Amino acid sequence: GYLKNVAEVEVEGRPQLRIGLKYGPKRKPVINKMTRVSKPGRRAYTKSKHVPVVRGGLGVAIVSTSQGLLPDREARRNGVGGEIVCEVW
Repeated sequence: GYLKNVAEVEVEGRPQLRIGLKYGPKRKPVINKMTRVSKPGRRAYTKSKHVPVVRGGLGVAIVSTSQGLLPDREARRNGVGGEIVCEVW
């Protein structure tokens, strides 16, 4: 619910993704804050039962799992843990 559109474009002969973000009334961004959790100096891993709930369920944590990148709700539903990449709200 944070993205308006996604398109693959070529820049200098190399494919890149162009991502359009959603905005609400009065051009207020839908994403208020995004924080990086896992960093090169300190990786943050979690088990499936301990995947964090962001802002009481109003936000989303992105988890890198063996099934690919998943939102926190789907990782809990599938019973998989992994590296917590970032939190968005």
